[in-house]
Amino acid sequence: MTNYTQSIQNLMNELARLPGIGMRSAERIAFHLLKQNPPEAMKLADAIRDVKTRIRHCSVCYNLTEQDPCGICSEAGRDQGLVCVVEQPKDLLALESTGLYRGAYHVLLGRISPLEEMEPSDLTIEPLMQRLASGIIREVIMGTNPTMEGDGTALYIQGLIAGRFPNVQLTRLARGLPAGSNIEYANKNILADAISGRQRM
Repeated sequence: MTNYTQSIQNLMNELARLPGIGMRSAERIAFHLLKQNPPEAMKLADAIRDVKTRIRHCSVCYNLTEQDPCGICSEAGRDQGLVCVVEQPKDLLALESTGLYRGAYHVLLGRISPLEEMEPSDLTIEPLMQRLASGIIREVIMGTNPTMEGDGTALYIQGLIAGRFPNVQLTRLARGLPAGSNIEYANKNILADAISGRQRM
């Protein structure tokens, strides 16, 4: 077995921890970086440092942002009375890519999943309730993924909202989204239909 220097081995070990990268790919990437001149190679290190030091969650909607509140929450012309609840920031980006939705968002940062030890308290459900308490929001669109966990999360939140804020209208993205799929993988046309055809819960 080839013996690498400790620094090369450490780099390979860290790269191999990334999703979809095995030791062979990690080895190729490590030697590619070694062949680059220092300024080029350090761009990767700088980019990693930037996302870990500059990116944070918006204090309003919990989207990923470099400014607080995020660009969507602070954008003039957004309908702040309409809030779409999604599981992850990548779901928000997928819905935004349609260009059809002009309301606000709330990112749960997960879904209720006992098998993955994700409980309601692990999500941003309580901050959503605090937003509803302001009295500005008139409609909540449940945009969780059409999976068993996503549907369970939507039903849980629906129960909370119906009990505490009965005047808030609850809707769900239309089932143009295939059951068991993820929003982030749906194409723009499907997402556009899901937004425009949302249904009362």
